[in-house]
Amino acid sequence: MVKKFSAFLLILAGLALAGFAQAQQPATPDVSGVWEFTMQTPRGEMKNEATFVQTKVEDKYVLKVSMVGFNGMEMKGEGAIKGNELAWIVTINTPNGDFQLSFTGKVDGAKMAGEVQMGDFGSSAWTAEKKKS
Repeated sequence: MVKKFSAFLLILAGLALAGFAQAQQPATPDVSGVWEFTMQTPRGEMKNEATFVQTKVEDKYVLKVSMVGFNGMEMKGEGAIKGNELAWIVTINTPNGDFQLSFTGKVDGAKMAGEVQMGDFGSSAWTAEKKKS
C-alpha cells in the first residue's frame, strides 16, 4: 500500500511540475510592424527595414516578412513565432539563382536579436528595434 501511495505522489508531483513549467513559458508577443534591422557582415554593419505581419492560424502564430535588401531588392519570406523565439526564411532572387537567408532570434519587448544563416557563406549576428508608429 505504501509503494502504491508513493508512486501516486510521484506521479502527482510530476504533473504539478509539468504544469508549472508550462505556465512559465513566455507569452507570444505581437511583432507586427516595421523594425529597424541591423546585420553584422564581413563588409561591416548594414542597416535596412523589415516589416512583419503576424497572424494566428489555429494554435500557431505565423509570420509574413518583407525586407528591403542591402542592395535595394525586396525580399519576402515566411516564418513562425512561439513564445519569445522566432524564425523565418527570406529568398533573394539573383542572376545566379535564388538564395535563402534563414533567420532565428528572440524578442525582448521592442527589441530582437539573433543570427542569420547565409547558405554556404556562414552566419552573421543581427539586431532589430521596432519603429514607433
